[in-house]
Amino acid sequence: MLTPENLAALGGFVLANFAAASSGAVFRPGAWYAGLAKPPWTPPNIAFPIVWTILFVLNAVAGWLVWLAGGMDAAWALALYGASLVVNASWSAVFFGLRRMGLAFGIVLTLWVSIVGILAAFAPFSAAAAWMLAPYLVWVTIASALNLRVWQLNPQARVAV
Repeated sequence: MLTPENLAALGGFVLANFAAASSGAVFRPGAWYAGLAKPPWTPPNIAFPIVWTILFVLNAVAGWLVWLAGGMDAAWALALYGASLVVNASWSAVFFGLRRMGLAFGIVLTLWVSIVGILAAFAPFSAAAAWMLAPYLVWVTIASALNLRVWQLNPQARVAV
């Protein structure tokens, strides 16, 4: 049932995801990234904001569904979810802001592991929520491989981890 409390919670999940996504708006690829060698399988630039918008919407709804289903019993799963949003937000700052591709690779691997953990933590509360995170895991797998390959292809642009 959609109560004012439930709708406010959904708004909170949307805001938390928007906050994480805003890192990508603050730390933009720019000329530095445009000048890097990239593998031929790099998605087109337009794909990134479209895919991330969809993923953050799915992520917000997934968190909300777990909150609805589990309440305080899901606090540990939602704490992992919140920590994962912080990890996600830090990647853009490190990769594009600090230009530390090696450190960013460690962050994206941490994000990947956290998503696997969230999938496992969410499943007992809501199978639908867990499945909503599957595309996120696939995209972060691609992003991890892309981060690694760009780092490998651009030794001149490397900053030590």
